[in-house]
Amino acid sequence: MRQEKTTYIIIGGTSGIGEAVAKHFDNGNNIVHVASRKTGLDISDEKAVHCYFESIGPFDHLVITAGSFAPAGKVTDVAIDDAKKAFDTKFWGTINVAKHAARYMTPNGSITLTTGMLSRKVVANTYTKTAINAALEAVTKVLAKELSPIRVNAVSPGLTMTTAYNNMDETAREAMYKNAKQNLPAGKVGEASDIAMAYVMAITNQYMTGSIIDIDGGALVN
Repeated sequence: MRQEKTTYIIIGGTSGIGEAVAKHFDNGNNIVHVASRKTGLDISDEKAVHCYFESIGPFDHLVITAGSFAPAGKVTDVAIDDAKKAFDTKFWGTINVAKHAARYMTPNGSITLTTGMLSRKVVANTYTKTAINAALEAVTKVLAKELSPIRVNAVSPGLTMTTAYNNMDETAREAMYKNAKQNLPAGKVGEASDIAMAYVMAITNQYMTGSIIDIDGGALVN
């Protein structure tokens, strides 16, 4: 008897961590859909998100890695409109996706959100990203109760070598990586494939829900 394939949707799956997660599950035994701004999906547009999930129909597992940008700087310097725009994308965008995806998910499915170590690591000039990630971690636990038996977890990555830093000056970027490697307890900078393994655990471990998975090279204990 032919076994029905498991269907995954990776929002933000065209680059970086999301792409690594998509590649892991795209092994011929599953159906994997990827979407991002590159494919034309703006997660801050609720109507577009609704139409996207309606077009796919029932599925099993959702990963959201989209919306990593947030303005850096002191509270006295960051434009509130820029901070709001970042919230509209990552926080409200994630809520848009979870809201409309949950209506099509199988009962044994899972949703895995993405936060970041700045939710709990106190670093100056990062209040916008800190607030977004902390809000998502709180919401993760609420959604785990509301959407049960669908499981809801979040992965909180530390510094990871992805294309997200391509716009940095190359010398500054390499100095950042070198400094992290020298100071992190893990003795290395994370790669997308390292972080992807946390999503795999969140998806495959049926006893895990409402959890925040830290995968940051030890940054939170540093």
